[in-house]
Amino acid sequence: MSTWETVLTILGLTLITVLTRSFFLLPKRELPMPGWLKRGLRYAPLAALGAVIAPEVLMSQGHLITTLQDARPPAVLAACAYFFWRRGILGTILVGMAVFLPLRIGLGW
Repeated sequence: MSTWETVLTILGLTLITVLTRSFFLLPKRELPMPGWLKRGLRYAPLAALGAVIAPEVLMSQGHLITTLQDARPPAVLAACAYFFWRRGILGTILVGMAVFLPLRIGLGW
């Protein structure tokens, strides 16, 4: 790509980003949305989080984990058990890491 094409690409991407991110800030009043869409959008953050975390927990180098000697599944199970028991985010993270680190560092999983 030449310098001119690179500058034009950066400016175009900047314009697209500004427009798409400010789209909801431009109207003076709230945009009308059907009830089914509002209910569906409540699950968007959870779906995005699942889409990011699930491959990290269940896959290794693009393939599903096939061995039991991986520290991630036991750590996730322990963290989930703690969360359903106490409903605390910080404790969930601490329990998950308390299981993960000894298995990863201590046993080399």
